[in-house]
Amino acid sequence: MFRNHKKLVNMIIMLTILSAIFLVGCNGKKEADKSKDSKSKITVGSKDFTESLILGELYAVALEDNGFKVDRKLNLASAIVHSALINNEVDIYPEYTGTGLLAVLKEEPIYDSKKVYDEVSKKYKEKFDVIWLDPSTANDSQGLVITKEASAKYGIKTISDLNKKADKIRFASQGEFDERADGLLGLEKTYGKFNFKDSKIYDNGLKYEVLRNDKADVSVAYTTEGDLSSGDFVVLEDDKKAWPPYNIAPVIRGKVLEANPEIKDLLNRITAKLDNDTVIKLNAQVDIDKKEYEEVAKEFYEKEFK
Repeated sequence: MFRNHKKLVNMIIMLTILSAIFLVGCNGKKEADKSKDSKSKITVGSKDFTESLILGELYAVALEDNGFKVDRKLNLASAIVHSALINNEVDIYPEYTGTGLLAVLKEEPIYDSKKVYDEVSKKYKEKFDVIWLDPSTANDSQGLVITKEASAKYGIKTISDLNKKADKIRFASQGEFDERADGLLGLEKTYGKFNFKDSKIYDNGLKYEVLRNDKADVSVAYTTEGDLSSGDFVVLEDDKKAWPPYNIAPVIRGKVLEANPEIKDLLNRITAKLDNDTVIKLNAQVDIDKKEYEEVAKEFYEKEFK
């Protein structure tokens, strides 16, 4: 009788210990789940062109992979995306330092990348409580592109080279470029008059076809366009800095970053991978290979960060 009573007591003690362990485990799991669920919902925006769509989706994928719930508001008109940010309609989107300086802050051009970044970082914080995260080395600036053949034939690698040998070169313009202060007029203030052998106006969407078909040698381009992945063209170095830099960086509302400080390191890791060659290849997959931007962003993230 006594032995049986002792066994019963031991069994009760053991069951009590096991129950306590089980409850602690359950509570720990609940706390972990609660911690996961407590992460903020982040609204990611983008502008309405290929590069911005890819980058916006890339931010969204990275955030989701790190436990955030994401609401996508991609493909917004370039003219309204900043307003959407400061009106709390989006929390974060990819922006360009030159755009921030010239289009948003309405300041005079600055031609040093670090100085532009420092200026927009300071003024955005003061005026909008918006934080610029780290900038990429990728610079989606305005530029001039020359066929590889013409570059080799005439020894043209820089805009200074082009200026000296313009009389040998056929220029494919987009019309308004010739009259804009940040177009040919601005170039000529910096480099001097361009006396092209020939200059004709073509639709911007046809410029690479025009160059490939040997109807022109040089055209206006943006320096991360997907067609540059072909190896058929050379982007001329803006050696006298006629155009301000347009480095890519995430901009995020200050209150959102304060509540979720881990976003800084998360997206800075993404940005660190973005140089011109990488962005050109990403754009090419959408614009030339006709992949969906969501697929391109996901594949890049999984390759680089998983």
